[in-house]
Formats: sequence, structure tokens, C-alpha cells
Amino acid sequence: MTISYSLELPTHRVEAAEEFVTAEAIAEIARVGEASGFGAVHVTDHPAPDAKWLDHGGHHALDPFVALSFAAAATTDVKLLTNVYIAAYRNPFLGAKSIQSLAVLSGGRLILGTAAGYLKPEFRALGIDFDNRGALLDEALDVLSKTLTGEDVAYEGTLFNARGVRLYPVPATPPPVWVGGNSKPAVRRAVSRAQGWAPFNTFGYAAASRTAEISTLDELESAIAWAKKYAAEIGRTEPLDICFSAGNLLDDSKSIDERHASVAKLEALGVTWVTIAARGGTRSEVVGNARSFADEFIAI
Repeated sequence: MTISYSLELPTHRVEAAEEFVTAEAIAEIARVGEASGFGAVHVTDHPAPDAKWLDHGGHHALDPFVALSFAAAATTDVKLLTNVYIAAYRNPFLGAKSIQSLAVLSGGRLILGTAAGYLKPEFRALGIDFDNRGALLDEALDVLSKTLTGEDVAYEGTLFNARGVRLYPVPATPPPVWVGGNSKPAVRRAVSRAQGWAPFNTFGYAAASRTAEISTLDELESAIAWAKKYAAEIGRTEPLDICFSAGNLLDDSKSIDERHASVAKLEALGVTWVTIAARGGTRSEVVGNARSFADEFIAI
């Protein structure tokens, strides 16, 4: 099985905003990703990050649907991945409207990566119950699946009560949903109600991200084995995309042999997608490193 790759759009690089956080930058990097054979480009979601987190390794983010709409307008085929969208931050109908809008206007290129979230002060700033985030994600997925049919939706949620809501236009095909996270609840949610699962390399940040440690390929192998076991238990037979955010496992601090060995192991484990972030202090360096990665790993 050949792995597909998603290239990060570095819109979090606010320290060099002219290089990375402009319409031109998003368009250029997205076009380079598409031309180089990346299957997708992706951004993350942090509408209200707190200063303590930002000052200790956290990062800013543009609204994911706005950022990806600029990438969509500059490209024709590359997929648009939210990696990841925190559904609990928004009313499910507002979230569904953004999802529907990008899916329709991009010609069905959206992949909705979503997760329960982990940044407690951000939940507090947005007035959302952190301890109820899993249930709120489930509500959002329920509402999304109903609205994308085009039928009238009635749904009584934790903080809303909808009767006869209708969203149009609907995409010809609903976007695939990938549920992110390394925890058992995240795996169960992905296997039971989504098209994909998106674990990530914690590389020492498991406690901060409030999820299970996956910082080695052996730990990933164990997690995938558990996911497969759970899928068998509930009778899932359809394939499950596995999108791994590889982090430092594939960056250029590793030797070519180490990186190829890691990719071979990921393929053997059944990973279907890998997200990568091209390093560089300038846009031209990021573009050059993205092209170099593609030359090494992507067969166009």
C-alpha cells in the first residue's frame, strides 16, 4: 500500500507573517504541494489559544475553513484537510455550514479531520464545557451526518434545540471524517463512526495534549493492533484510513536510510496517510524542502 502525504500550510508562523500568513503564501505552498504530488494540504484549529500555552510551545492558527478556502481557490485537485478541527468549539450547525461550504466550493476536496480537543483554557475562553467535549463531538458528528443529506433536521442537543433545519447546497459526496487522537475513546469513535483515524506522534507532549503516548513506531503498532481488534469486535468490515502525524520521525534531522525505514514500517502497519511539515525559515526554504521530500518519497 502506497502512503499519501499531506503538506502543512504553515499559517501558524506568525513570527514571519509576511512569509507564511498571507493569501499569496497559502496559494504558493498549496500549489507546490499539488504539483509535487502531495495528496492534501492541511491546517489546524485554535480560535482562542491562551498565552501560557503559546509561550511554552503552542501556536497560533487561522480559521481552518478560511485558510483552506484560499488553498482551494489556488489549486484544482489536492485535498484539503483539517488537522484537526475541534467541533466542540462551535455550535454544530455553524460548524456544519462551514464544512458544507468548503466541501461544495472546493468540488468535494475536503477531508474533515476532527477531534475532541485538549486545550482546557481555550474551551474556557469559548464558554465550552471541557469535561463534556467527547459528547459534544458526538453531537456535532450526528448533526453533520444529518445536515449533509439535505433533509430537514430535528435534533435536541446539550445547548440547542433544532426543528426543521435545512442546509443547502449539499456536496455531491459527504466529506470523509477522520477522528484524531491516541486515546481509547478516540480510537473507538473513529472505528465506530468515521472513515479514518488520525493518531499523532506525541514526541514527549502526551501529558500536555491529554492523550496516550505514541512517540515510537512500536507504540503506533500497538495502537493500530488495538484499533483492529476493536473493529473486529464491533463487526466493522470497511477499510479504515489511518493518517499519522509523523512529527520528528520523518524530518530532515534523520538520515535518508532512517526515514525510508520509517516509511516502510508505516506502510507495513497499514498507515494510509502521513502529515508532514516542511522546515525552513523562509517560504522559499519551506517550498524547497517540500519539493525535496516529494522527490524522495512521492512517486507522481
